[in-house]
Amino acid sequence: MQLIDEEYTRHPFFGTRRLADWLGTQGHAVGRDHVRSLMRQLHIAAIYPKRNLSLGNKAHEKYPYLLSALSIKAPNHVWCSDITYVRLRGGFVYLVAVMDWSSRYVLSWDLSITLDAEFCVATLDRALSVTQPEIFNTDQGSQYTSAVFTSRLKEANVRISMDGKGRAFDNIMIERLWRSVKYEEVYLKDYASVHDCRRSLAAYFQFYNHERRHQSLDCRTPSDVYKAGV
Repeated sequence: MQLIDEEYTRHPFFGTRRLADWLGTQGHAVGRDHVRSLMRQLHIAAIYPKRNLSLGNKAHEKYPYLLSALSIKAPNHVWCSDITYVRLRGGFVYLVAVMDWSSRYVLSWDLSITLDAEFCVATLDRALSVTQPEIFNTDQGSQYTSAVFTSRLKEANVRISMDGKGRAFDNIMIERLWRSVKYEEVYLKDYASVHDCRRSLAAYFQFYNHERRHQSLDCRTPSDVYKAGV
């Protein structure tokens, strides 16, 4: 899973066949079915048009994608959220974040040892306790389509937007966040425990929000851009 996570971050267009072939070059004879199972555990799928491999729930209501051709220039216009895998020395955890689209500012985040919706809802609640967006965009994973999650957004009068099937680029801003988190923090560390991981990520997100300057933000920090626009 660690190798798959690292290679996927480098080449997010790799599907089960390419990842299985690549793992073979690293000395691991793994079949495509096993790679597919591990990718589902990692909550990842190759970024290209394909048959749906999402972790959705057919019984949950889905919502249209609202960001096509939308000009997003102000903080709290659009928020986005996603889940990614983080390795530990003796296992792994899942990381969720809620981010402001225009400023890249991470409003809240959390860790969980399971993919239950509760930790996503708690992270959303912390962000909504401060302010709220006009639109909230996610993928169609079961955590985000669950009634408990969507009801929070409806109660706050937030419009719900969801990526199209097989269209990971629909939520590209948070995909870029995960790339930064992985290369600048996760892959450089050897977390001994969930507590160790949480403490280190807290320091990283503090750096990311308040010190890390982005060329796409005219060399300003996410915090600078977010606070200037609210």
